[in-house]
Amino acid sequence: MTIQRDDIRPTPTAGAGVADRRHAASRAGPQALPYVWGALRIVSGWIFLWAFLDKLFGLGFATPSERAWLNGGSPTRGFLTGSVGPFKDVYTGIAGTGVANWLFMLGLLGIGTALLLGIGMRIAAACGALLYLLMWTAVLPPETNPVVDDHIIGALVLIGLALAHAGDTLGLGRWWKAQPIVQRNPWLI
Repeated sequence: MTIQRDDIRPTPTAGAGVADRRHAASRAGPQALPYVWGALRIVSGWIFLWAFLDKLFGLGFATPSERAWLNGGSPTRGFLTGSVGPFKDVYTGIAGTGVANWLFMLGLLGIGTALLLGIGMRIAAACGALLYLLMWTAVLPPETNPVVDDHIIGALVLIGLALAHAGDTLGLGRWWKAQPIVQRNPWLI
């Protein structure tokens, strides 16, 4: 019988059980981290997809039924007409336009779907971070902090999701990366 190095265990001493449990707990963190990133990706995707669904159908949460896009409402008018700060004129000028509405809704749908599925993470993160930053500039300065608000945090989270390959855990990221079109065009990862 050959003894492998992994089979050799030190002789237990008093208190070794506690140390072994601590060591095992410290290994659990890195093993659990992909699942935390995967869960964060899913809930972030749901934020975008839910915003799309609520604005499309007027589900009564942020958008009442009578202001639903399908009922003739505008998904961008309310937020953009309330713009403040140095970009107020830019945002109020595009509020409610067809181009702004379509780009916003397609962005919410595309980012939300990609994040939920774990595919196209680079594009979803870049577009989502850009959307968050644009929304941040529409409310400058933020109400509760002169610089940072949840839009900045959301943008950084999305960048972190892409860098952590969060689509690979609890998502279709590994499958997506193996597709020939993605192999030929790595920016689609």
